[in-house]
Formats: sequence, C-alpha cells, structure tokens
Amino acid sequence: MEQGEAASPPAAEEKGGEEEEDDFGYRLFPDRNKKPQSFLVRSFFTFHNRCQLMLRMTLETNPYAQLLLEAMKQSGCTVFNDRHFSCENCDGCVSGGFDSATSQIVLCQNNIRQQSHMNRVVTHELIHAFDHCRAHVDWFKNVKHLACSEIRAANLSGDCTLMNEIARFKFGLKGHHQTCVRDRAIRSILAVRKVSKETAEKAVDEVFDACFNDLEPFGRIPHSKTDAKRAYRDFQNRDRYNANL
Repeated sequence: MEQGEAASPPAAEEKGGEEEEDDFGYRLFPDRNKKPQSFLVRSFFTFHNRCQLMLRMTLETNPYAQLLLEAMKQSGCTVFNDRHFSCENCDGCVSGGFDSATSQIVLCQNNIRQQSHMNRVVTHELIHAFDHCRAHVDWFKNVKHLACSEIRAANLSGDCTLMNEIARFKFGLKGHHQTCVRDRAIRSILAVRKVSKETAEKAVDEVFDACFNDLEPFGRIPHSKTDAKRAYRDFQNRDRYNANL
C-alpha cells in the first residue's frame, strides 16, 4: 500500500504485556462494513461517479493496468470491473487497498482527485492482485509476504518515478529508486499492520533483493508510460511466441 495504497495486511503486536488485536488495516476502509448505497443515490455526479469514470479511463487507456489485466487473465484470474473494483470512502491517509478476503481492489473515492493518481493506485493494487493470483501469499500471518508484494508494487507501479519523487520534494542520485521503494514498502506495512518500525524494516530488508528483482509481469522496471507501453508490447509478443511453440 502506498501512503495511499494498501495490500491485505496482518499480525498483532504485544504492548504493555497484552496482545492488541490487529484489525488488518480495515479501520482505514470504513465503507467495507456498510450496506451498499442504492444505484439511484450513487448515480448523481458524486465522488463515486467521478471515481468510476476515472477507473474506466485507467482500465481502457493505461498500459500499466492493461498489461496487468492481461497477465492476470492468462494466469486464470480474469478481472471484472463491477466485481473486482469498489469505489469507497476511506481514511484520509490512504488512496486504495487490496482486500484479499474478497479479491477486491478498493479505490478511495474521497482521496483520488486526479487521473494520474488513479492510474498509479490501480496499478499498485493490481500488482498486489497479481501476486495474490500467482502465488500463495499469506497476507495475514507472514509479514515477509506482505513486504515482498509492497516492494514489487512500489517498484513497478510508477510510485517511485523521478517526477513523483520531485513532487514529494525528495531528491537523490545513485540508488535513489531503491531507497524510495524500500521507504514506501515500510510505510505501507506500518499503515496496515500493528508492528514496530524495526519489524517492518527487518521484513523488507530480508526479502528486498529477491522481490526488487522480481519484475513479473513487466519484465523490466517501467519508469514511464513509454516504458510501460514497450513492456506491454513485449508481453503480448512473448505470449504469441509461446503460443507458436
């Protein structure tokens, strides 16, 4: 999860000798437990309507999202807009999350205001969904599994592009991309897990090299939309090549 995006979380931490129950980050997504509003209520031009329009634009035009959707389909996990995406109101500190219990991506309609932000959130959460599809991820009990998916999401979604880092007033030269990925993965874990910063840092550091270098399904780090388009084209060509073997 970006301070902004969250994957399904885990664990409980002892404080003052007592084990505090972990809510797995669901406190950040209060609409998860509410009865859905009627279509009539949601049909007016509200945050919900705007969210749906931006989501459709992302799924139809964004090469990051298009590649991930195709990769999930090939893995047997076809994504359907109405079933697997939900625009909801969230806590002010998050923009989205992946709910593994329902296999749904939550988009925080009250916090996503620009198309570029929607593109990045959808991509980030689709990477979590892709990991959920292709691997036996123990989101709720194994913090290393969560750390790995957060590293991959920060690395491959565009979260740490130069322009995004400049917008955050963060600058760096050699190794800055890796630093950004590590920092954002740690922040995401802390947002959805009741663990200490030391525990989050240890989990990220222990799996960082392997997960940072796991570039599936992109085959590269897409630093820009142009990179993502090339990756999408290569992915489609790879599929055609394999089909002819």
